[in-house]
Amino acid sequence: MPKMVRAHVWVSGRVQGVFFRANTKRVAEELGLRGWVRNLPDGRVEAVFEGPEDSVMRAIEWCRKGPPRAAVEDVDVRWEQYTGGEEGFQIRY
Repeated sequence: MPKMVRAHVWVSGRVQGVFFRANTKRVAEELGLRGWVRNLPDGRVEAVFEGPEDSVMRAIEWCRKGPPRAAVEDVDVRWEQYTGGEEGFQIRY
């Protein structure tokens, strides 16, 4: 059984208006992760990924680059207690 983890992630740079949320959802679903992603008023994108540790790590690595039109400056990751309570992967508004 893989180790299950939860990562809370904040991505800064040019990350809004470049399909960051839609692509994050696609990547998370391809990796079989649960959680959510949303834009923040300060221009950052916030996301939570839950699932097997290796898949969560791959999602975080993807966030460091983002979709083609993004210009990621920083990714802040905080590890939290895995809850298993997320339903699928959602874009929050």
